[in-house]
Amino acid sequence: MNAPLIKEPVLTAVSRHQDPERAAQELAQSLRHPDLGFVLFFCSAEYPLERLSVELDKAFDGVEVAGCTTAGEVTPQGYERESITAIGFDRNLFAIDVALIESLEGFSLADAQKLVDGLVNACREDRVAPIKGHSFALTLLDGLSSQEEMVLMTLNAALGSIPQFGGSAGDDIHLTNTHVYHRGRFYTQAAVVIMVSTPLDFEVFTTHHMHALDEKLVVTAADPGARTVYELNAVPAAEEYARTVGIPVDKLDNQVFAFKPLAVRIGNEHYVRSIQRVNEDGSLTFYCAVENGIVLTAMRPGSMIDNLSARFNHIESEMGEPLITIGCDCFLRRLELEYCGQAEEMSRFLQQHRVIGFNTYGEQYDGMHINQTFTGVVIGRNNRHG
Repeated sequence: MNAPLIKEPVLTAVSRHQDPERAAQELAQSLRHPDLGFVLFFCSAEYPLERLSVELDKAFDGVEVAGCTTAGEVTPQGYERESITAIGFDRNLFAIDVALIESLEGFSLADAQKLVDGLVNACREDRVAPIKGHSFALTLLDGLSSQEEMVLMTLNAALGSIPQFGGSAGDDIHLTNTHVYHRGRFYTQAAVVIMVSTPLDFEVFTTHHMHALDEKLVVTAADPGARTVYELNAVPAAEEYARTVGIPVDKLDNQVFAFKPLAVRIGNEHYVRSIQRVNEDGSLTFYCAVENGIVLTAMRPGSMIDNLSARFNHIESEMGEPLITIGCDCFLRRLELEYCGQAEEMSRFLQQHRVIGFNTYGEQYDGMHINQTFTGVVIGRNNRHG
């Protein structure tokens, strides 16, 4: 296998082969070189995952690999499905270590502190950059675990000043099995935490294009553990939501949920709480935790492309041309774009700004689990702090 000529400290690749061996070999052909230190990938859940795990382990023998399944991929060519996309990081500019949370339930602060200490010490030993001010954490969680809030809150406490972002793994919108990958194996009900330390400039960010309306809905009966709301404003939840958005209950679907979400206000910001489904008993199940007594605000979409363009322009005006952006893009945003006929336009935008990532079942930002956002990290070409 001929190693590619290295011109960049990160390389990107995509394979559309459905055969795991051919897909893994194609990624390796594009990414392998003597200083390859870490590979991050995002793959369709349509792959035979057990075979894919074996082939990835074989193709990148001796290199740390982590990733997850998706609800759609963001590749070097923009939005795709039924593919696998990956980023290879040069060990000379990126110290990266990975830890597995094999059981999300019961993940304690002591567990989190031990995990973070291990990641920090491993990155510090590589002496690529100081930890403080030069590090961020990427989290990939099982998107059907219903454990994101507690795990993220606990992990954030241990991370301290280290910024964190991530996404919940998907399964091509089947809502049956989502997986994260660590050291040759796919896991469910688990998470991987990736610590990255680099001298290069970066910015962790989140953004969304939703605007608040006047309509408020109070959660008056809910099961937070099941993320299910039974009543809004003391009325059956689906009935009250349908009244608010002006659509009959039997017409509520993913398209309605994408265009007419609800959000909780924290400080001066609104964070979307996306609806996953209407249940037979008239309750609503959400992708994020919802509790009795919280006030949800009805939202309307603005221009997604204008919002994301403004955010990138602001970051790039300070940082310059991005080397890479790792993006966690909610699958409901992609559905909205497809309904509006704007998916190709967004795909071109993501390609122009060197975004690699995936469509998620939820996004993560500094300890919060959020929905219908674009959350990620832009990594620049210049050394951080000059």
